[in-house]
Amino acid sequence: MSKLTDYTTFAQAHEHFSSAKLWDLFDGDREHLNIAHECVDRHAAQGRDALIVVHAEGQTETITYQQLSEDTSRFAHWLDELGVKPGDRVAIMLEPSRAYYVAMYGVIKFGAIAVPMFTLFGPDGMRLRLNDCEPVLLVTNREKEETARSVAKCDLMVLDQPALDALQKFPSTFKVNTRADSLAVFQYTSGTTRELPEAVRHSHRALVTVMVAALYGTGVRPGDRYFCPSSPAWGHGMWHGTLAPMALGLTVGAYAGRFNPERLLQALSEHRFTNMAAAATHYRMMRNSGAASRYAYHFNKLSFTGEPMDDETSAFVRKTFGIEICSMYGTTEIGVVLVNYPGASDFPVKRGAMGKPPPGTVVEVHDASGKPCPPEQIGQLMVMRKGQWIHTKDLARADKDGYFYHAGRADDVIISAGWTMSAVEIENAILKHPDVLEAAAIGVIDAVRGQVVKAFVVARRKGDDAFATEIQNLVRSKLSAHEFPRQVAFVDELPKTPAGKVHRKVLRDRELAAATKS
Repeated sequence: MSKLTDYTTFAQAHEHFSSAKLWDLFDGDREHLNIAHECVDRHAAQGRDALIVVHAEGQTETITYQQLSEDTSRFAHWLDELGVKPGDRVAIMLEPSRAYYVAMYGVIKFGAIAVPMFTLFGPDGMRLRLNDCEPVLLVTNREKEETARSVAKCDLMVLDQPALDALQKFPSTFKVNTRADSLAVFQYTSGTTRELPEAVRHSHRALVTVMVAALYGTGVRPGDRYFCPSSPAWGHGMWHGTLAPMALGLTVGAYAGRFNPERLLQALSEHRFTNMAAAATHYRMMRNSGAASRYAYHFNKLSFTGEPMDDETSAFVRKTFGIEICSMYGTTEIGVVLVNYPGASDFPVKRGAMGKPPPGTVVEVHDASGKPCPPEQIGQLMVMRKGQWIHTKDLARADKDGYFYHAGRADDVIISAGWTMSAVEIENAILKHPDVLEAAAIGVIDAVRGQVVKAFVVARRKGDDAFATEIQNLVRSKLSAHEFPRQVAFVDELPKTPAGKVHRKVLRDRELAAATKS
């Protein structure tokens, strides 16, 4: 019997898709399902590599499905001996590594709830999340141990090599017993340490749901060698980068440590990865590194998410990897709702477009009164969920062919002298300057116009008035005359969320604080 993974075209996706057919991809059913079994145990006998962990320092870890199945079973037995109960929360603060995947899948296999935490959190970020999720155990490394002990109210385990060796005394098999609707993962979205986003609570059943994004957003199919450099502490790196591809038995690549674009490029070439999903920032950093031409690549599918990609980076991807890159849009809370069907020969990728909805998803652009906008009119991007329209908090427009285009976050709109402007479009224009590496645009207070555009620019040459004028004239020539940045600030770096997105809110808050003091 054919499965959804057998169909690769856009037409086939819409002809054959049904929610029921998603379940055919798994051993479990609507009553009983376990993510660790689906992503690890059922592939153990096939002899494949599960993970290739690329470390920033130069080493590489290769972990087979068989090894991971046995190690996670031992970890599950260890949790039982420790007195952890199914449904307890276990926080995991580790870089991608054998230790991370043993802990994460071991917790889920046991029936407890895994809470991945970003390794760069300081004491405040750790304390807020630990106090919120109240874990019975925090698993971390030696480097974070002192800080963790100072803030954690729970037991703590340093999962280093001696600890992994000590697990060998436990049995190498573990019988899973979780319901499909039992909670499996608490996922925090990427906010600042002072603004704690609520944890999104995922059940084991969420693995079935995420396969829609996997099939049509990243285009994963059996046989792909798949890489995602995003941290599994965040939704993209966890669900699209780890769980979904491993559920199909793929060999999955992950990146550990401080991001080095040339180290990534080297690994992509050496390990012959054929499919990659990354943040737009990752591709931009690869372009800016100047190292891409030193290596050969083997890609047939590429996708990105997190924020729109500028035209120069899109052109770099086409030239370097030889294929069109596909956008994938969604949020941790609502999932992926716009895709470009990577690998679909009958789906034309429109440059700059977020794509079209995947099968079974309804998306529209609405005006302020809640009515659908005509083509090319910017409005609120809305998604139908259980008979109700859900606001994505983003602005968008749709063209006559049904492709959707991002127009910025709802709070990233800049209104100056009655004109409504998109920060995304302004940034894209600025990035066309050959000396500009990164750019962010926000609205700042102006006594005459209400707001004016201020651009923050990271460049490869020194910033001065002449350079600022070049940028202003460039934006004038690319957009409407009124959309140029009246203020340009040259900076060494832009604030980013832990997931790598430019954090415009930090810039707005800084400017507002400065204006209030003056």
